[in-house]
Amino acid sequence: MSLKPEPFIEANSSRFENHPLIKPTGFREYDARWWFGHPASDKPSEINLYGIQTLGAALGTLIHELEVRPQIVVGHDYRSYSLSIKQALEVGLMSAGVEVVDIGLALSPTAYFAQFELDIPCVAMVTASHNNNGWTGVKMGVEKPLTFGPDEMGRLKEIALGGKAVTRSGGSYKKVEDMAGIYMRDLAKGIKLKRKLKVVCACGNGTAGAFAPHVLDKIGVEVIPIQCELDYNFPAYNPNPEDMKMLHAMRDAVLEHGADLAVGFDGDGDRCGVVDNEGEEIFADKVGVMLARDLSARFENAQFVADVKSTGLYMTDPVLIKNGAKTDYWKTGHSYIKRRSKEIGALVGFEKSGHYFFNAPIGRGYDDGILSAIAILQMLDRNPDKSMADLRRALPKTWGSPTMSPACDDEKKYGVVEQVVAEYQQAFKNGDKLLGQSIRDVNTVNGVRVTLEDGTWGLVRASSNTPNLVVVVESPTSEANKTAMFREIEARLAKYKEIGEYDQKI
Repeated sequence: MSLKPEPFIEANSSRFENHPLIKPTGFREYDARWWFGHPASDKPSEINLYGIQTLGAALGTLIHELEVRPQIVVGHDYRSYSLSIKQALEVGLMSAGVEVVDIGLALSPTAYFAQFELDIPCVAMVTASHNNNGWTGVKMGVEKPLTFGPDEMGRLKEIALGGKAVTRSGGSYKKVEDMAGIYMRDLAKGIKLKRKLKVVCACGNGTAGAFAPHVLDKIGVEVIPIQCELDYNFPAYNPNPEDMKMLHAMRDAVLEHGADLAVGFDGDGDRCGVVDNEGEEIFADKVGVMLARDLSARFENAQFVADVKSTGLYMTDPVLIKNGAKTDYWKTGHSYIKRRSKEIGALVGFEKSGHYFFNAPIGRGYDDGILSAIAILQMLDRNPDKSMADLRRALPKTWGSPTMSPACDDEKKYGVVEQVVAEYQQAFKNGDKLLGQSIRDVNTVNGVRVTLEDGTWGLVRASSNTPNLVVVVESPTSEANKTAMFREIEARLAKYKEIGEYDQKI
């Protein structure tokens, strides 16, 4: 049995250097995230390196418990501390009798690809994704292409915090060279665009800068790189294609260079954001509808999955209806959409955040931002007389918000959302009107998505990865109704003292 970690240890102390620290809230619904620490912050660390080692030992123990072959791909993203965190994780895994196969600096999809390429069942990717510097985390799985869900995360937490990791012999370490090169060649294999496209490639100085420009160049794109130099200080903006700073930088570059579009990637390269040739920032769920239109014309009776943050167009778009496409709305989160897509045989799963999950014959079922960018470029290649803006304008008009994130502590956010869900369910039951309209539907598969009779809807859910709630609104009828729906949610949330400032509002 291993030493039980402590939930808090003061930094700059001998105890911090000798005992494992793991804050329990770091175990999220489908991956793990902790504040590791940053020199510019006085926020206390939520995990230390011995805590990471304990996590690795717990993961190794769970792998044996699940009777999966004890062999794992491990990679890390480009942050100043990610390599040391990965090595601590590997020590823990080896202590639990697991063969570690280290692929070095990687994107999350590089690690998922390596599972297939090397025929290794398990994966652990050290990444904080798009989170600010100071955060770290691990994305894990034991069955390709899937990653952990709540059941596996719950058991992992129980093993780690309970000091229940089991030491076993048989652990080993192997470093695989040039997995990045193998992965990039696989992405570009057999693809050569006929159409000459000038594409802004934005990476926010994150890990994707070592990958995305090279792949796009290989398939025949004229690449205009912005913030593609690796710099873990993220001097321009955080690598997050949902963040307006990054989207505005992409817009400015498109207009400056007369580009056909811009694609932007998050910190671990599993998401893709898009700005069209007119500088219009297109939310990823709308790009997904464009792709669904294109693909449903090529694949008969195509099945898709979309997360509850996504536009209602997946259900109402006349082109998708004519093509016989069907869409299932499911829980937000890369593990949830990935698993749901596999379960129901979906061609693609779409998330508003920019995670796209392409299954055979397009992809292997995991989220890969570069593969998503390639699919978008191939869509343009198949429509040589249309620009990205033309494809955007061809969609039915809706007015949607960005993803807004009011602060709410991890310990409190689920309780708050439960109360908000109950409020809207009661309003529906009572026949209450919102914005002068009846409530048509209350979807509670993930928080609450309230749809009014004209199709205007609003979502409130707990973020799976950060101490925030998530709020999204959309209206197919007017900007005014979109704003009014947000004001209704904003006023309702204002009653809860647990809720803090919004990162952005409309």
